[in-house]
This record gives sequence, structure tokens and C-alpha cells, in this order.
Amino acid sequence: MQENNIPMKTRKKRRRRSENSILFGSIIMCIVTLCAITVCLVVVFKYRAVQVENTTVMQELADAKLLQEQSYTQEEVDGLLNEKTSEAASQAAQEKENEILDDIKELLEAGESTVRVLRKLYPDDIVIADSNQYFFFPIQDSLKKHTYQAENFVQTEDGLMEYYENGELSSYKGIDVSKYQGDINWKEVAQDDVDYAFIRLGIRGYTEGKIQEDETFEDNINGALDNDIAVGVYFFTQATSVEEAQEEAKYVLDAIEPYDVTYPIVLDVEEVTNKNGRTNDLTKEERTEYCIAFCEMIKNAGYTPMIYGNLKTFMLMLDMEQIEEYEKWFAYYDSEIYFPYDFDVWQYTDSGSVYGIEGDVDLNISFEDLSDD
Repeated sequence: MQENNIPMKTRKKRRRRSENSILFGSIIMCIVTLCAITVCLVVVFKYRAVQVENTTVMQELADAKLLQEQSYTQEEVDGLLNEKTSEAASQAAQEKENEILDDIKELLEAGESTVRVLRKLYPDDIVIADSNQYFFFPIQDSLKKHTYQAENFVQTEDGLMEYYENGELSSYKGIDVSKYQGDINWKEVAQDDVDYAFIRLGIRGYTEGKIQEDETFEDNINGALDNDIAVGVYFFTQATSVEEAQEEAKYVLDAIEPYDVTYPIVLDVEEVTNKNGRTNDLTKEERTEYCIAFCEMIKNAGYTPMIYGNLKTFMLMLDMEQIEEYEKWFAYYDSEIYFPYDFDVWQYTDSGSVYGIEGDVDLNISFEDLSDD
């Protein structure tokens, strides 16, 4: 056995050399393997990069193709815009309709009348209910508007309406009376701080057309003047011609001649509910013409003419443009005014109370001293 003949030291050196060779070979194999893996990774990443680049290019090509497919002429664009606008308008209209319906429902559930609901829904119109119809009158910019501010009105606990400016009372308290108030204690009326009174002088009958003096006229005008209450008078018209209107004016002027009448002379223009009323068939133009005839005679005599009426009077019965120059006395029974145009006196209730008068009496508020003194 020849290996037995090799010295021990030599055999150890050979064994160590052999182990080193194996280790070195292993290291070489690891390096080769790592190189191979690296090459593979490089190839993979390059392939993915190419794929990404190809995908981007393909997407750009697809977008370009899509853009080309979706290009429109100006006519087509206008058509698309109109379509979209129509859709948006339809949607907005539906939303607005739902909003309006909700508002109507809320108002009706709160107990508001139909005409009040309509007035809130149409703030640019004057809405009037009459004879089972609803009338809408656009507010005219050409007519003078009043400047009274709602927040300046104060209604006292006993129902008296007052108007304040800069914290100071600036309104005047008035009443209007006729035979229906019976005997009046004018001394007590004066003690209730009444500044003025409109006294009914007379009427023209609505069937036969006869002029009649109010049976309490003289007592009322004397009682008011004796207690330093300023007075105006009013006449209930049923004139069916210019001549009759002038006849009424002359009758009034003759009757007030002995008295110190400093407040306006009023033409009371109201509808008669009786089906046989002699003025029932008058047109707006005719009624306006007769009203002007009366007012002009009063003005020419040196007095201030005024027209009394309610919403129906001023919107359905008279032409507001033709009577704009005359002062107006507006009757509307509510805590807020529903009338945009200029007026001078507001009759705000027909169920007021004043010392010296038994039962209900009309209460009025004016915003300046209307005396012509």
C-alpha cells in the first residue's frame, strides 16, 4: 500500500489542497450562477420596458383614433350644446317646479288663502281675486311707488296702527264716519288723540241716481270742528256721465262752503253689489273719465281732490296712469300693505274702536299732515 509509505505531513498538504480546490470550484459556480441570474433579470426588465413602451404607444394611438372618431363639425357642436342646454334647462325646470310645489304645499298647510299664496308666488304682479277669477297686473315701473317701510309700522295692543321714522312717531290718526256710527261724542273722540276725520257728506243712489245728503253730516262736521279735529269730506259716487260727476262735485262744493274743510275732498269709488246698480256696466275708461271730471272741479275750486278705493277700485275699475296725479286713500284690511303705488291715507280696519263712538269705526293712518292750511 503505497499511500502508507507517504509521509503524514505530505498527505495533510495534499488533503488541504484538494479541499481548497473544491471550495474554489464552488465559488466559481456561485459567480457563474449570479451572472446568469443577472443576465436573465436584465432581459426581463428590458422586455417589460418594451412592453410598457409599446402599451403607451398603443394607448396614444387609440386616443388619437378616438379623437379622430369624435371630432365634430361646428353644426354638430351647436347641436350637442343645444341638447345639453335643453337637458340642463329641463332638469332645472323640474327642480324649480318641485320647489314651487313644496312652497305651495307649505303655505296651504299653514292655512293661507289661495290669493295669498298666489301673491307670494308672483311678487312682480298685483294679484286680485274677484268674481271667481284671479287677475294678474304686472307692477308698472312708470307709476310712482310709495316709500313706506314695513318695519316702521307698529300695531299697538289695541289695534292702532302707527308709523315711526328714526324712532319718532310720524303718522297721524284718523277716522271716517257716516250715519252708521250714530250719535258721536266728538269731545271724547278728540280726547282719544284723533287728528282728523273724513265725514260722509252724501251719496248718489245706485238705482234711481238721486243725490242725498248724509243725515248726520252737519252734526258730525260741526262736532269735529268744534273740538279742533281737522276735517275732510267724502261723497259716494254713482255717476254715469261726465255731467253727473260734475253735478256731484258742485253739490259737494256748495255743501262745504260754510265750513273750514282743510283736509281733502274725497270721491268714494266702490262697486255696488246690487245687481241693479246703475254703474255696474261702466267700463274702466268711462269710470276713469267721470272720476277725473269730479276731481278737476274740486281742484279748480281750490281744494285737494282725493280718490278712495280698494285693490279692485284701483286695478279693475280705474286707470291708474290717468289718475296718478290725484291723492289716494287706500282701503286694505290687514297688518301689512299690499299695494306698491303711491297713496296718502291707509284705511287699515273697519272694526276699530274710538272713545265717543259706540260700535265699530273705520281707522286710518296718514303719513303727513294733509291739511291745506
